Amino acid sequence: MIVKKASILAIAAMIQGLAMTLFLFPHFIPSGGAASISVLLNFLVNIPFAITLFALNASFLLIAVKWLGKESALWTMFCVTITSATINLLTPIMITPISYVFLDLVIGSVIFGLGLGILFKMGASSGGMDILALILAKISGLPPGKILFVINGLLLLSTGFVVDLKIIIYAVICQFIGTRILDFVYKLPVLPSISFAKKSY
Repeated sequence: MIVKKASILAIAAMIQGLAMTLFLFPHFIPSGGAASISVLLNFLVNIPFAITLFALNASFLLIAVKWLGKESALWTMFCVTITSATINLLTPIMITPISYVFLDLVIGSVIFGLGLGILFKMGASSGGMDILALILAKISGLPPGKILFVINGLLLLSTGFVVDLKIIIYAVICQFIGTRILDFVYKLPVLPSISFAKKSY
């Protein structure tokens, strides 16, 4: 059962990494709130992106242990590793965008939401603000996609006013589409092959 869950989560994490690397990052579109914070701090006080992202993910993982349990935190760490490895592997290949920004934005957002929806359905996440959304969803009973959209939307808009509003508008559209796909996948009936995953959440 663990091998099956690991395989599904690995595929979902790779799907998310593919969406970011192939469709979103070539147009410099941030994929979420954690990326926005790293862009903002780098722009204002020149803190490296990697340090901010590591600090945010480490902090939220510690919080996840308390609210979501050790198992969920460990699976999230596993997914973050797979996604990061996918991005690192494909980034050198992506010299130019695949298509026009709006087409890549829509395709990337749908694929990103699909990968993230599977992760949430399985009781894991891709780290950063996703963990906060899972915790708030567990406490409030609200759909995690809507919570994630509000959190990331506010952070993206804040970053846009400081850095570049046009790119952040694209990012907010990405969040709107992606989180709707996330909630659609999250609300789907649990398939028999992955029914054990619901218990972990």
